[in-house]
Amino acid sequence: MESLVTMNWHGKRVLITGHTGFKGGWLSLDLASQGANLFGVALDPNSDPNLFSAAKIGSIMNSMIVDIRDFPSLLKAVEEIQPEVVFHLAAQPLVRRSYAQPLETFAVNTMGTANVLEAVRRTGSTRAIVVVTTDKCYENHESPDGYKESDRLGGHDPYSASKAAAEIVAAAYRSSYFHPQEFAKHGVALATARAGNVIGGGDWSEDRLIPDMVRAFSSDRPVAIRNPQAVRPWQHVLEPIAGYVHLAERLWDDPENFASSWNFGPEINDTISVGEVVKTFAEFWGNGANWDFDSTPQLHETGMLRLDCSKAARELGWTPRLNIRQALSRTAEWYQEFLHGTDMLRFTNHQIDSYREIRGSLSAAMQTP
Repeated sequence: MESLVTMNWHGKRVLITGHTGFKGGWLSLDLASQGANLFGVALDPNSDPNLFSAAKIGSIMNSMIVDIRDFPSLLKAVEEIQPEVVFHLAAQPLVRRSYAQPLETFAVNTMGTANVLEAVRRTGSTRAIVVVTTDKCYENHESPDGYKESDRLGGHDPYSASKAAAEIVAAAYRSSYFHPQEFAKHGVALATARAGNVIGGGDWSEDRLIPDMVRAFSSDRPVAIRNPQAVRPWQHVLEPIAGYVHLAERLWDDPENFASSWNFGPEINDTISVGEVVKTFAEFWGNGANWDFDSTPQLHETGMLRLDCSKAARELGWTPRLNIRQALSRTAEWYQEFLHGTDMLRFTNHQIDSYREIRGSLSAAMQTP
């Protein structure tokens, strides 16, 4: 059963770092539809096209171009905004890029997180902050079992290690400055969120499966797949977004009991391989979409990754609502609408509204005796 909360987003001053990115854009649209007073700090979008421009996200919020590695500029922005709630999503999000640019990856993901938390600490206006990391923050042993929040952190590649380090930074700030049992003294509730492999419309990043397929299929080419047997916790972007928002609501209403780490991912039996994702997405795309195996030598990538999200189900009342086929269908539909010239602000909001109806109807059904 979904937890009942009293927080109302209408008029809340909300800061989203990374609002020009994929997940940050979807989160911005979701909170704007709930009446939040939105502010964003981020770099310019790193691809063209991009969700920020396609869905006209700059029109629904106050957007500031700020590098979170530049602490004086970041602090100035946070002091001007005086946010009540902060969602920290700004990051270098790509594993393969982290191999080529490890120092940038650690600077953005680890020290950038420290900068955001320090700016919040010095400003003193924030009541709840959700730091978004990744499912790859765990020390991976190729286990078929899902990783729990209590499992050991680690990282083979610079991206994963930088996110594990960000988790440690957040835990240190929580213990040193924002301890849950001392909330009355400092007034800040801090949690971290570890989501699975997120898919959905508007992602054009390099070396990501869905964008690679869209680029290939829209050009009538087969997509080259590196590791078709790899298993990941795929989920539609609105699933973790709902988790982040609900977690912030719980932090606001009950800061002592929810300031910790949380997994958001699909059911264990709904995690599938890269090959299965490609086959299903090609089916929804149509037009003879197909794929080839890329046999060139590759960098290390984890073969098996799953999340145990029982804590979120048990304590937050959050569970996934879309299975993998539904997630892939909605994703393919978004890109095809974009290619057809559809108004993507309107269509993206339509997908948000549709998803919210699904969550609401299922929650109501669960509460019916």
